[in-house]
Amino acid sequence: MYGSSLIASTEAAPIATKPVTMYDLIHQLIPADSPLHAMQTLGEVSDYVANTVLIELDETRINPVFGVGNPNADLLVIGEAPGADEDKQGEPFVGRAGQLLTQILGAIGFDRSDVYIANILKSRPPGNRDPLPEEVAAHIPILHKQIALIKPKVILCVGRTSGTSLLGIQAALKDLRSTFHDYHGIPVLVTYHPAALLRNSNWKRPTWEDVQLLRKKYDELTAQ
Repeated sequence: MYGSSLIASTEAAPIATKPVTMYDLIHQLIPADSPLHAMQTLGEVSDYVANTVLIELDETRINPVFGVGNPNADLLVIGEAPGADEDKQGEPFVGRAGQLLTQILGAIGFDRSDVYIANILKSRPPGNRDPLPEEVAAHIPILHKQIALIKPKVILCVGRTSGTSLLGIQAALKDLRSTFHDYHGIPVLVTYHPAALLRNSNWKRPTWEDVQLLRKKYDELTAQ
C-alpha cells in the first residue's frame, strides 16, 4: 500500500502541449534549415526577401514584390508573379490587372486595405512568363511564412499557376474554380486572374460567381 502510494506520488504529471493549428502545419512546410523559421514579423521576412538571392530572378528584378495590405487580414489574395508595373513599384497588383482586382474586391465589399495581397513569386519573370517549378520551390516557403504570420481564414488564388503552386496539384483552371479546396484546414478558392479578364470578357461572369462564393464563405467564417 505504501509502495503504491509512493509510485502514484512520484509519477510525472502529463505535460501540457499546445494544440497544433492549421498555421503550424503550414509553417512546418518551410525547410528545416531555412532562416524563415526564426522570423517573427512580416517586416523581418520582407527584409530577408529584399536582401537574399534565392533564384536568378532575384538578381535581375528592379524591386522585390513582397506583399501589401492588412497584416491581420482574414482574406489573403495570392497571384502568380509580379509584372512590369509591380516590379517598378515593388507592390503587387498595381497595373491594369491590379485596378481590376481592386474593383472585383470592391464589388463584394472589400477595400484593398481590408485584405492582404501577395504572389507566389516575389520577383518578376522575364516577359511575364509562367514561373518555373524550381523558382516556385525556392520562393513558396516565403509565402508559407506569410500565411503562418497573417493567419487568414480564407484564401483566394487568382490564376491557374497561383492555385496549382499553392495546392501542389496539376489541373486546368476550369477544374479548379467554383469550389473550395482544403489547404491544411484553410479553404482556398481559385478563379481567373484579372489579366485574363482583360483579354477575354467571357470569363467575367464565372469570376463574379466565384467571388460571390468567396464572400459567402468569408462571412460564414468570420461570424464564428
